[in-house]
Amino acid sequence: MDSRKLALLCRELADNKKAEDIIILDVRELSSITDYFVIATGTSEPHLRAIIDEIVDELKEDHDLRPNAIDGTFHGAWVVLDYFDVVVHVMRRDVREKYDLETLWGDAPRVKTRKRAAAKA
Repeated sequence: MDSRKLALLCRELADNKKAEDIIILDVRELSSITDYFVIATGTSEPHLRAIIDEIVDELKEDHDLRPNAIDGTFHGAWVVLDYFDVVVHVMRRDVREKYDLETLWGDAPRVKTRKRAAAKA
């Protein structure tokens, strides 16, 4: 699966569990480490766990993909899934605001999804 398709799928899986403010940043021109960041917000520790479990379990079952690494903790309110070309950040709102990855990677274009494009039409 190509990295863009994987990023879009991770976004969809996070959305399945009602993650908030999900964005995809295309960092291919800015990073030699990964192609895309998927950033999503969970409202509580159980919500973070549900989002992470949905992504990890569905990618494993349906696509035989496993993260290279999982970093962070639910208690720490920021969990990172490293799928090499796609890095998924799931964090509580206060942590997301504190670290502000969208501004840190502000030069990265946002990937638009069909769902949002259809909603605007």
